[in-house]
Amino acid sequence: MFPFHQETEGNIIKRTFSPDVESDELVWHQDLNDRVVTIIESGGWQFQREDELPIKLMNEQVLFIPKNSWHRVIKGMNKLVVHIEELNSINS
Repeated sequence: MFPFHQETEGNIIKRTFSPDVESDELVWHQDLNDRVVTIIESGGWQFQREDELPIKLMNEQVLFIPKNSWHRVIKGMNKLVVHIEELNSINS
């Protein structure tokens, strides 16, 4: 079970994280593909890459997350909504 609700709209994955999610469910992880993540509703959430300080997410912010890089989200006060576009690697 994942700590978000997910819908697919064409080639875009829409994820919604509830402010009621338990913080220990928001684990450090890596993705199998490069991703472009657009913040739709930031809700006071933060994003953190390995060996970096967390950054506050802002509406309409765009993040590039390289495959196999460690990262996580940190819970805010309201819901977090993101659109994710996976960039499939030709050599994968």
